[in-house]
Amino acid sequence: MRPVTDDVPLLDDLMPWSVAPLRLGRPWVVAPDARTLRARWDALVQAGGDERETLFRPSRARTLTSAVAALPGQRTGTARFARETGPCPEPVRLAHGPFDEQWLLPDHRLLDAARPELWRVADGRQLFAVEQGYVPQAPGPALLVTAALPDGRSPAGRPGRIRPLYRRPGGREPNVAPGLLELLGARYGRPAAPEELPAWALAAARPSPGGCTVPLPADAAVWAAGVALGRRMAEVQSRGARGGARPRLPGGRRPYVRAALPERPRGLVYDAEGEALLVGDGGRIAPVPAGAWEYRVGGGRVLELWFAHRTAPAEPGTLEAIGPAAWPPEWTSELLELITVLALQSELEAERPDLSGMEPVTRADLRAAGVLPVPDAARRPASVLDRTEEGPEGQLALL
Repeated sequence: MRPVTDDVPLLDDLMPWSVAPLRLGRPWVVAPDARTLRARWDALVQAGGDERETLFRPSRARTLTSAVAALPGQRTGTARFARETGPCPEPVRLAHGPFDEQWLLPDHRLLDAARPELWRVADGRQLFAVEQGYVPQAPGPALLVTAALPDGRSPAGRPGRIRPLYRRPGGREPNVAPGLLELLGARYGRPAAPEELPAWALAAARPSPGGCTVPLPADAAVWAAGVALGRRMAEVQSRGARGGARPRLPGGRRPYVRAALPERPRGLVYDAEGEALLVGDGGRIAPVPAGAWEYRVGGGRVLELWFAHRTAPAEPGTLEAIGPAAWPPEWTSELLELITVLALQSELEAERPDLSGMEPVTRADLRAAGVLPVPDAARRPASVLDRTEEGPEGQLALL
């Protein structure tokens, strides 16, 4: 067998259409609960003049007088925000970094770079593959998936690209390099389904300075085992989206609240001997597997990052300072689910195949088969003309 060489394909070779991470521009447009966003919106639209501008936090890309189109699929105002007096738009789910589902105000006037091309293909069939920032020798996955719209935020500080699984709404036109599935099908002696590629990538992707690498096996059995593992990972990471089951640990291993969490917890401590998460002064959740506590992305421990996003103090007088007066019960439910997701993900990652001695399909093979270089059209968004979008001040938006 030939060893895997530096001629390993990049994810960019295999899923060529990618979108840069969102640039939100102002932190107050995201919150862990929707009620907070509605309160912030009300405070902003009730303010006038200089106070509204101060609360808004203008940037080079967005001010109170910016003229922008509505985001695809969203019914929000398109008049200049300086004149906005209407009700809060319905917040939408946002993957605000790895494993952290929060809420976002889906108003284009508030977001510096919202990436409308992502919103056009976001629906109940879509999943987004998100490359993670590269940190040398740091533990953590190179690739994750989410059903919620991702902002691409990375604990490493260097975000990766966002790659939708489908280029059109309704699960149409897989984001796969033309000719790749035919090449793999010929190698494996059976058709390769479009959904198998992202599943394999989840199981096999490795981080590198040049981007996420995805070794491709020439052996059909290796491919099938990796695809099966990747599908289980995707079901856990997407938390039951697209008709899947919500992640659950077996009975006896499910985390429960053993002692009520305080109203305003200030820190997390892990009791390894008791497999318990100590939340603030007196709160206790158990059992919490060590794999969940130690799970890291981009060098950061996910549970600590998730907790900090909900408890870090904000500057008084800003919209970020508007939030729950006490720890909401739904955050506890989300914390229990996050522990479950991380525990399951940690176990699945331990099953990743050893690819060091496999017979690979190299980039040279892809070039010889005409898969590479990828056509420019496959790297651009597909035209989506089956929905009307509103432009600035109510005019028709041209796609």
